[in-house]
Amino acid sequence: MHLAYPAVLAVLLFSVGVYGVLARRNVILVLMSVELMLNAVNLDLVAFDVWLRDSLHAGQALTLFTITIAAAEIGLGLAIVLLLFRARGTADVDRATELGDPAETAEEAPTGAEALKGQAAA
Repeated sequence: MHLAYPAVLAVLLFSVGVYGVLARRNVILVLMSVELMLNAVNLDLVAFDVWLRDSLHAGQALTLFTITIAAAEIGLGLAIVLLLFRARGTADVDRATELGDPAETAEEAPTGAEALKGQAAA
């Protein structure tokens, strides 16, 4: 087996994943793009493991760890997305950058020196 075929496929998958992370605004699609990038790395790990004929199969073992970490990341990421959707009503990445209570307005929240005075008094 030539190493170029899975390597080129992995580069294409990783590129599509990077594009998805940078271009998408929906958090679910961003998480799917991250998973696509992780799968491209897994493909490379297994391809290099087969190409090097490693007796310990370290690439395949590392792939299993990567799959486990990816599953935990998706579980935690989806929980955060559900909480964000319940609080904001949307799964938009731009809205996710605004921290705090969505019902609270900017006039009600203390800013600058007022916030520091409130913390010093407490």
